[in-house]
Amino acid sequence: MTFQYRGKRILVTGGAGFLGSHLCERLLDVGAEVLCVDNYFTGRRGNIAHLLGNPLFEAMRHDITVPLFVEVDAIFNLACPASPIHYQLDPVATTKAIVHGSINMLGLAKRLKCRILQASTSEVYGDPEIHPQPETYWGHVNPIGPRACYDEGKRCAETLFFDYRRQHNLPIKVMRIFNTYGPRMHENDGRVVSNFIVQALQGRPITIYGSGNQTRSFCYVDDLIGGALGLMKTDVDVTGPINIGNPGEFTMLELAETIVRLTNSSSTIEHLPLPQDDPQQRRPDITLARNTLGWEPTISLEEGLGRTIAYFDRQLGLQQA
Repeated sequence: MTFQYRGKRILVTGGAGFLGSHLCERLLDVGAEVLCVDNYFTGRRGNIAHLLGNPLFEAMRHDITVPLFVEVDAIFNLACPASPIHYQLDPVATTKAIVHGSINMLGLAKRLKCRILQASTSEVYGDPEIHPQPETYWGHVNPIGPRACYDEGKRCAETLFFDYRRQHNLPIKVMRIFNTYGPRMHENDGRVVSNFIVQALQGRPITIYGSGNQTRSFCYVDDLIGGALGLMKTDVDVTGPINIGNPGEFTMLELAETIVRLTNSSSTIEHLPLPQDDPQQRRPDITLARNTLGWEPTISLEEGLGRTIAYFDRQLGLQQA
């Protein structure tokens, strides 16, 4: 049985974050009532300020490492710091947010007998030995490295979701998110798109870690949210994991050169040492998403970067005013 959003009460954890705020907005657009839960560790009130006047929207400050007792019809579990700078700041707290948070949200879903979607990540593939990465690939992850709090935390969360499915017949959905960008990203979150754009707009050197030949795939946020909404609506037998990302693949040098051109910047490129366990390649195989959800991204890198550059240009202008 598929799921309809109109008239349903939907819980979005991490709802004031980059992805969460866009998801809350889209859910309201399709007639859902939204409960946004966030502890504001990386989420920002400014991301949801424009939603607060909507009578179908409610914002609650809460840390999901503590159990939550509410009545909802479905849960999108997005709560977790997602950039290396943020999740490595307090790695123990990161693991707790992912693992304890997942246990609490799964417990809530079990009590309510409602479907729940886990925002997992392409980081479960680690530094992949298979390219592009299909959902059947088990990954190549360092379990004790500086990224492990996030990588292994998300892998453990997937384990919990599937064990709740097997043990309690819980209707789960697992979405593996590949690099996503767009308005409302943190300007200082350390991720490559926001880093490059801010540096280019300010005329500072663009910092590339390593040779710049490592590759990533970049999905614009509107496309990603469309995939999440589509996955949640599927029949209960469709659990995932499903890759949601853009299969276009670009080197860091190509990305930097594109951003310099689009911003008409005078920035030069500066190379810094590559961080430990940084993946050399990352590209989703989205065959399953195409076949199961009828989903694929539609927004090109240049179009998405143009929108994101305009957002950061406004933000930086406000900060300087």
